[in-house]
Amino acid sequence: MNTDVRVVEAKASFQEEILRTPLKFGTGVITYITGMTAEVAVESRNGRRASGLGNILLSDIWAFPSATLNHETRDRAMRMLGERICEAYAACEGYSHPLALSWEVKAQLEALAADLTREQGLAEPVPLLAALVCASPADAALHDAFGRLLGISTYDAYGPDLIDHDLSRYLGPDFAERYLSEFIKPVYRPEIPIFHLVGGLDKLTCDEITDEDPDDGLPVSLDQWIEREELSCFKVKITGKDIDWDVERTAAVAELAYSTRTRLGLDATFYISVDSNEQHEGPEAVVEYLEKLRERSALAYRMLLYLEQPTERDLEASRFDMRPVAALKPVIVDEGVTDLGKLELAHELGWSGVGLKTCKGHAASLLYAARCQAEGMLITVQDLTNPGLSLVHSAGLASRLPTLMGVEYNARQYLPSSQADVQARHRTLFTVRGGKVSLKSLAPVGLGY
Repeated sequence: MNTDVRVVEAKASFQEEILRTPLKFGTGVITYITGMTAEVAVESRNGRRASGLGNILLSDIWAFPSATLNHETRDRAMRMLGERICEAYAACEGYSHPLALSWEVKAQLEALAADLTREQGLAEPVPLLAALVCASPADAALHDAFGRLLGISTYDAYGPDLIDHDLSRYLGPDFAERYLSEFIKPVYRPEIPIFHLVGGLDKLTCDEITDEDPDDGLPVSLDQWIEREELSCFKVKITGKDIDWDVERTAAVAELAYSTRTRLGLDATFYISVDSNEQHEGPEAVVEYLEKLRERSALAYRMLLYLEQPTERDLEASRFDMRPVAALKPVIVDEGVTDLGKLELAHELGWSGVGLKTCKGHAASLLYAARCQAEGMLITVQDLTNPGLSLVHSAGLASRLPTLMGVEYNARQYLPSSQADVQARHRTLFTVRGGKVSLKSLAPVGLGY
C-alpha cells in the first residue's frame, strides 16, 4: 500500500514514579515504579515522516512476579528489555502497515527475553507478559505515528483502504475479508464511566484516616472519593486466600457505596468488580466466595458485575473449567492471555471475556477485541495505574470498543501529579464528574494525545 511505513527510529526513556499512597494487591505492595516512554519515527514511501509516543509503567510486581529476584533486579531487566525492543522495531526492514510491524516484533519477544535472561544471569526467566509490557510503549508509539502521518485518528487506520491484508492473517480463515475497522466504533464516546480502585490497604471511611495519610487536598478514604466524584464503579482488590475477609470487604464497599450515594441524593445503582490477582486456588474457591457473598450481602452480590482473573495465569497448566463460576457471574481473563492461542483456550475453558490492557500491546488488544466480539465474549479495559499519556491511550481504546461499562482509572489516586503537562492538555479526561470522564479533549489524529 502507498500508505505503508517503515520505522526510522525508536528510542526509550525512563522516569521514576513515587506513589502517593501504597498500592496493595495479591502479590505485594507498590510504593514506587518505573515509567517508560517510547518515541517512534516512521517514514512513508513518499518520504514523509512523523513521530509518535507511547507510555506505560513497568509493573514488575504484576508482569514479572518472583520469590527470588528483588524489585531492583526485575526493574533493571525490564528497562533493558524495553530498550532492546525499541532496537527491534528500528531494525524492521521494508514498508508495511503498523499492524504487521507490531506482529513482526511480537514474534521476537520471547527470544529477546530469553537472551536477556541468559546474558544477565537471572535466576528466573523474564516472562512473556513482562516482555509485552516492555514492548507496549513502542507499539503504541508506532500506531500513534501512523495516525499522525496520515492526519487521521489511529482508530480509523484499520480498514481495507489502508491495509493490504485482512484479519485471516492473524485470526484464521473465519476472518477472511474482515478488517479491524468492522470491530471498532467510528467515533470516541463523548464520556465513559471510570472504575475506582479499592486497594487492600485503602481506607473506606474518613474515620480511618490517620496523621500518616496524605494531607494534600485530595480524598483519602473511599467515602471522600465518592462525595468528590459521585463514583458509581468500583474495582475491589481481594486476597483470594481469606474468603471470609474478602466477603466482608466486598460487602463493606457495596454498603458504603450505596449509603454514600443515597445520602448524596444520587441514583443508588452502582457496580463492583473484584480482582484477587490469581490468588484463588481454583474455581471451587471462587464459587465458595460468590456463594458466601450472596448469603452475606444480597446488595453486594447483585451489584457485582464481574470477577477478574481469580485463578492462576497459566491456563495451559491448570486448564480450570471456569463454567461453574461463569454460571454465577462473568469471569474475565487478564494475565492468562498473552497471545491469540491463549485467548482461544480461555474461550474453550469457559471464561466469559477478556480484560484488555494497553500494557499488553495496542495491536494485540485490537485483535483480541475482534476475536471476542466474534466469539460473543465480554470486553473490559483495565490498567496498571495509567498516568498521563497511558491514560489517554487507555481511555481512547475503551471508548472505541464495546466494553463492559468504562475504563479503570486509578492514577488520580496513586500518581495524581504525574505528567502534569498531559493533564493540562486533557483536563476533562483527568477530571471525574458524575463518575465519568469526558473524551472531548482527545485530538483527531494519532492516539489522541
